[in-house]
Amino acid sequence: MTWSTPNTPKRVGPRWLLTAVGAAALGLQACANLPDATKPKPAETAAPTRSAESLRLETYYANVQRRFLAQGLMRTDDGTRDAPFSVNTLVKDFQAIALKDEYSLIGGKFVPSQAQSYLRRWNKPIRIGITFDPLIPEKTRTKDRADLARYVKRLAHLSGLSMRFSDKNPNFTVLFLYKGAAKTIGPVLRKRVPRISKVVVHEIENSPRNTFCVAYAFSDQSKSSAYSNAVILIKAEHSDLMRLSCIHEEVVQALGLANDSPSVRPSIFNDDEEFALLTRHDELLLKMLYDKRLKTGMTARDARPLLPAIARDAMKGNS
Repeated sequence: MTWSTPNTPKRVGPRWLLTAVGAAALGLQACANLPDATKPKPAETAAPTRSAESLRLETYYANVQRRFLAQGLMRTDDGTRDAPFSVNTLVKDFQAIALKDEYSLIGGKFVPSQAQSYLRRWNKPIRIGITFDPLIPEKTRTKDRADLARYVKRLAHLSGLSMRFSDKNPNFTVLFLYKGAAKTIGPVLRKRVPRISKVVVHEIENSPRNTFCVAYAFSDQSKSSAYSNAVILIKAEHSDLMRLSCIHEEVVQALGLANDSPSVRPSIFNDDEEFALLTRHDELLLKMLYDKRLKTGMTARDARPLLPAIARDAMKGNS
């Protein structure tokens, strides 16, 4: 699910933890010359813990994933064996995914829609910054970093984009947050994306249970179809496969394949959850999006005549 609009979000998931270390250090220095018997005992502070709401969400999402898997959903194959596709399929699906909007900003709220849009993509290098909830175990963080790094390398190869990780002035922020931290992430978001709207901050801080993860892509001020920033929220309550699925869908949607359609298959751009991971079909859509014959800001009418040749070249590996 991805949202975007020019210079505001198109809805398409710095480590921070306040501690008393500084105060404790000053206190020890002040008491250094006191006899042992007169030294005050250090105050015991409880370790931060997750909220009951977050723990309930974890149970809920685990049950959802088990139900999906029992139904044969969240497949990790590429689907080509039972869902073959052609050049004509790619042309049709590209128009549905890259040239339509899934959501529109109406009256301060994101409303589902399937409106025609312009071709949007990145024209500048992407600097990816990761923000982890302090309560996420280090083992989980290590896995998330590795999963994201492998995927980014794959997407950079397919698109030709410059994509690298950087803590210095990132323009593509990936948040892994439990519910409690998500509720107070606003100051971090406003620092990362100075022009971020109150609507987006509110959406992220109050993300409902039925939104598993979400991406917001922001267009450049001077060129409304060129993305300049993105924010992705991935809920840390998810188990491994759902977290990886969120990484796959939201990161690629924030690159410009922003819509979802029930008719597109085999694909992650489909809310039926049949596929968990990026498919070969989806790889080709991304290659088409960043083909040099297409121009950022193109209308569907302008792009349509070029798509058959671009799709054929993508399938042959020539693009």
